[in-house]
Amino acid sequence: MKFNKKLENIKTYEAGKPIELVVREFGIEPKDIVKLASNENPYGCSPKVQKAVGEIVANMALYPDDSMLKLKNALSNKYSVLDGNLIIGSGSDQVIEFIMHAKADSNSKILINSVTFAMYEIYAKHVGAEIIRTASQEHNLEEFYELYKRENPDIIFLCTPNNPTGDAIDAKALMVFIEKIDENTLVVVDGAYMEYAAFKDSKKSVTPKELIEKFSNVIYLGTFSKAYGLGGMRTGYGISNSKIIKELYKLRPPFNITTLSLEAASVALEDSEFVESCISSCFSEMKRYSEFATKQNIAIIESYTNFVTLCLNNHQNSTTLADALLRKGMIVRDLSGYGMNAIRVTVGKPEQNSRFFELTTELL
Repeated sequence: MKFNKKLENIKTYEAGKPIELVVREFGIEPKDIVKLASNENPYGCSPKVQKAVGEIVANMALYPDDSMLKLKNALSNKYSVLDGNLIIGSGSDQVIEFIMHAKADSNSKILINSVTFAMYEIYAKHVGAEIIRTASQEHNLEEFYELYKRENPDIIFLCTPNNPTGDAIDAKALMVFIEKIDENTLVVVDGAYMEYAAFKDSKKSVTPKELIEKFSNVIYLGTFSKAYGLGGMRTGYGISNSKIIKELYKLRPPFNITTLSLEAASVALEDSEFVESCISSCFSEMKRYSEFATKQNIAIIESYTNFVTLCLNNHQNSTTLADALLRKGMIVRDLSGYGMNAIRVTVGKPEQNSRFFELTTELL
C-alpha cells in the first residue's frame, strides 16, 4: 500500500511513558511509580473543576456546544480580548496544526529554535515545508533575526518559556524583535508555560492583548495542560486578530473539544487561587533541584516553567540514566533525541522530588 511520501521523513512524536506501561514492562506496583516526564501539574486540577465535571457526566449523549461560548467568555475576560480573537483546539498543538496548514506549503520555510517543541517540525513536514533552525540551544533573537533576513520564512515559532530547556525570552526584547518582522511572516508565540514565567519574573510575562493590538501577524498560544492541571482534557487555545482566526476556523473540525473539556477549562479559569498555589509550590521545590545539581556537579538551565533540564557531563549518559531510573519506577524525559546529553524532570511534590534525588544520587 502506498502512503503520502511526506510521511517518509517524519518521526513519530514520543510522549512521556505512561505509568501503565512501566507497570506492564517492569512489574512495578503503580503506587511505587513516580512520573516526572510530561510536565503535568503534580497537584492535579482544582477541586472546583472535579466537582463541575462530575455534575455533567450524566449528559454525555449530546454533542458539545460547538460555539464554545462559556470557555470563550472566560478566556475573553481573562485576557481582555473578544470572542472573535479566539480559537480553541484539542491541546494547543492542534492549533499549531491549523496554523501550519493555513499558512505553509511545500514552498515554505519555518524558522524554529535549535532545541524546542518537536511538533513544530512534525507539522511542518506534514505540508512539506523546510525547517530552518538556529544554532543556539536557548532562544537568541539576534540569531533569529539574521536567519529571518536570509531565509524569509513564512512562519517563526518562538516558544517562551521554551520546552524542553525552560529558558524564557524577555518580553520587551520579544516586542522589539516582532516589530522588525514583515507582516506577511506569521510569528507564533507559544506560551504554554507562560503562567509560570509570569509568576517568577514579570519581565518575562507576555500579554496576548498587547501582542495582537500592536501586531497584525502574531498569534499567541496557551494551554490548560500545564498550570491548570488538565492534561487529560486536551484543551488549548490561540489568540490573534479576527482575520487570522477566521482563516484557522476553516480547518477546525466540528465538535473538536469534548463537553467535559469545555466545562473543566471554563471552571479552571475561575480558580486562580489554586493555580497560583501550585505554581508557588513548584518554584519553592525547584530550589532543591538547583542545590542537587550543584552538589552533583551537573549543569542546570534556569527554568521559568514547571520542569528543570539537567545537563550531564561527559562521564554520564542521559539515555543510560533515564533508563536506569525507569527500571526503578522513576519516569523522566531523556533529551538525547534533541541532541542534548540531558534529562528533563517535572518538578513534582516534595516526596516525589526527594525520591528522584535519592535514586539519581545512587545511580550517578
